[in-house]
Amino acid sequence: MRSHRSGPQGPAVARPGWLALARVRALAWGAAGIAGAMLAACGGSSGGGSAAALPGAAGAPAAVASAPPPSSASTLSLAAQVGQKMFFDKNLSGSGTMSCASCHDPAHAHAPANDLSVQLGGAHMDQAGLRAVPSLRYKDITPPYADLLDNPDGISVPGPGGGFTADGRADTLAAQARIPLLDPIEMANASSADVVKKLQAADYAPLVAKAFGDKVFDDSDAAFASALKALQAYQLEDNSFHPYSSKFDKYASNKIGGTLTPAETRGLKVFTNPNTGNCASCHYQGAGLNGSSALFTDFSYEAISVPRNAGIAANNDLKYFDMGVCGPLRTDHAPAGPNAANSFCGMFKAPTLRNVATRGAFFHNGVMHSLEQVVRFYNTRDTQPELWYPTVGGTPKAKNDPGFPTYGLVTTQYTGGKVQKYDDLPAAYASNIDTQLPMDGRAAGSAPPMSEQDISDLICFLNILSDADTQPATPAKPGACTN
Repeated sequence: MRSHRSGPQGPAVARPGWLALARVRALAWGAAGIAGAMLAACGGSSGGGSAAALPGAAGAPAAVASAPPPSSASTLSLAAQVGQKMFFDKNLSGSGTMSCASCHDPAHAHAPANDLSVQLGGAHMDQAGLRAVPSLRYKDITPPYADLLDNPDGISVPGPGGGFTADGRADTLAAQARIPLLDPIEMANASSADVVKKLQAADYAPLVAKAFGDKVFDDSDAAFASALKALQAYQLEDNSFHPYSSKFDKYASNKIGGTLTPAETRGLKVFTNPNTGNCASCHYQGAGLNGSSALFTDFSYEAISVPRNAGIAANNDLKYFDMGVCGPLRTDHAPAGPNAANSFCGMFKAPTLRNVATRGAFFHNGVMHSLEQVVRFYNTRDTQPELWYPTVGGTPKAKNDPGFPTYGLVTTQYTGGKVQKYDDLPAAYASNIDTQLPMDGRAAGSAPPMSEQDISDLICFLNILSDADTQPATPAKPGACTN
């Protein structure tokens, strides 16, 4: 939700408003035309943890997909057909009970079927993840990570962007696939050779040989590399990973069924308005890389300091901080020493907002569990920080004042004390946090950028970014998004 691309390259240049950008982007939208500039980091982030539902946690148990969705295998290359088999093969995990589809369920936009912050994995399915599991949809155009990636809007200055996982440490889908296969808290294979042995014993081993050669299993390292390429090919070639079947796609293509309601039209204006939602500044929807359009991300990295999630086991160590690009899961941008200056600390990738309304866990740490809560966090992080961050030294009221909001992470009102703002980022890196609308650093108690009507309309718009084969996590009330 930034109005510019900021980062270690120096001062950022403000982006122009929607009307100026519209002239650049109009051809990408066809007859529908679109106005705008876009919400940051609402989606989940990958890296470090996936699997079945945490026992006793909120949300329905994970629905583990056991077979591929109906598709025309004849349209897939042999490599992609191998990748499809692998994607649903539970035997490729150390536990023998978990496949890629266990956490990337096709019926839930290739994301978890539950609303848990993190998932369980490991050899015995008892290891908690470190980050929320993302959707695998719409990753096919993602460029490799670069510290100075050109912004697809063609206007903003270059900055950190691209790559896979929330910190960008994998440059391709193949490299990303390696992470869960070998991570001890995810699919927990002992080694790449262990994966290859399982592939060699699979009933589709002849297909592997047909795709990669009769001697594919003679060299274990080469066979593992081929397996990763197979998973990449499946995600690139199978249309279920990028169906472009949302109402928004119909609207942008001027097709039947794409007429926006008044509420959705107003929501689009909030989304693009740099003085209210300002979502389009990071969730860019115009003509982009490699002929892409409407990906609802500019692949950039932002530091917004979402609240610490006490539900993640690793956070029981008060010295542990997940700081995105600067570590600890990524190591090539680590600080030179404890609290040493580092402009990458706290930065996480702005994901696509496609299918965001189907999710049950948001941000890299899954700390929030509804789209409304996320939008309200953006709107009131600065104006009412006591709703999101813990208050230290205060006295809890026996009864909240009338009108005290209950939508925040903190539902108890305090007298006195100090709000521990940005509690999941060391104080040394507070200067890295972006201060663009709607999170512009305005004083606590001042008016937030978006009105209640703006919030309602924006959520209505975000719901039309969901593919036709999905269901919203929180269905709208009848008529709520009509007038």
